[in-house]
Amino acid sequence: MLSTAAGKATNLSETQVDAHRKGNIVSRKIWLPKLLYDALPYFYLVSGFAAFFATLYINEWFWVLPHYVLFSAACTHLGVVVYRRRNRKRRVETDQAS
Repeated sequence: MLSTAAGKATNLSETQVDAHRKGNIVSRKIWLPKLLYDALPYFYLVSGFAAFFATLYINEWFWVLPHYVLFSAACTHLGVVVYRRRNRKRRVETDQAS
């Protein structure tokens, strides 16, 4: 609920409620099947390496070459980060058990 300068409470209109709900779409959690969830870091790594090796087969220095290199670096970095964050808990548990 919003309030006015007079202190009276006002209700949100339907369009404001929809805009408020859509604003949180980036921060919503997404449910993925376990197989896709486990395969996600490997997908990022494979797509990053595939994009990098695709740059080797470009015959001339087109404008697309830097984009391929940036995409490959971003995917590889994202894959490593996701993999390390998911396995952080396992590493801590094995270190404590030792």
